[in-house]
Amino acid sequence: MLTTPVRQLGETERGAVERILDLDPFAAPQVAERVSAHGLAWWRSDGRIFGYGPRRQLESLCWLGGHLTPVQASAAAVAAFAERLAIEERTCVSIVGRAEAVLGLWDRLAYHWGPARDVRTEQPLLVADRPPAVPADPGVRLVRLDEVDALFPAAVAMYTEEVGISPVADDAGRGYRRRIAELVRARRAYARIVDGTVVFKAELAVVTRHTAQIQGVWVDPRWRGRGLATPAMAAVVRDALRRVAPTVSLYVNDYNAPARQVYRRCGFRSVGSFATVLF
Repeated sequence: MLTTPVRQLGETERGAVERILDLDPFAAPQVAERVSAHGLAWWRSDGRIFGYGPRRQLESLCWLGGHLTPVQASAAAVAAFAERLAIEERTCVSIVGRAEAVLGLWDRLAYHWGPARDVRTEQPLLVADRPPAVPADPGVRLVRLDEVDALFPAAVAMYTEEVGISPVADDAGRGYRRRIAELVRARRAYARIVDGTVVFKAELAVVTRHTAQIQGVWVDPRWRGRGLATPAMAAVVRDALRRVAPTVSLYVNDYNAPARQVYRRCGFRSVGSFATVLF
């Protein structure tokens, strides 16, 4: 039996939760964004937060919603979270976060939740806090709301290529399209559009007071190899730092050498390693 049980956290412990999230602002910005917007009420935030540690000295967190994300999770916390989660049917589509904690959870949950569709064990977590030294592409700009129809097929292509399944499979893409439109409306979607076709895109998928996390970076296959990606990313980073957050962050598959080269040129530095388990 565990001597320090895991418990679901409520609004009365919001201050302690925010303190832990602030200790590692780049590892779980999506959790921080949810807590900031909705608090710890699971019916508003579409997820639950579990805590590990004495009631007056919370040590670690684990977010369970569409994704499972451990935060500041020690080996003891990982073991405790896994024991608690193993009694539940899996509802998340991925486990994502700092590599050591994610892989520790998966070692313990694979028997109960497996098999996984893919396990990505090494994804460098990168951060930039100053404008890139390389020139920015002046053609990369915020997407207008009347351009969602142009952006949507590019977003679907990116998601399918990156995740390995189509985001339109379950509901003909209605939910995914709403998400894309929300990002456009919030001035968080960037693209270079040529003759009505998106040839580059990226989004600020998560924004907190510490960072804007870039996701969905994609270049049309017909435009790859032309040197488009570096100045395009430079434009996104410059605008995000100027307008949105003091840093920008992202994580990338270790085998994606061309993307990692682009991010190096744009001034990103490593702040650790992520891992992702995809179901």
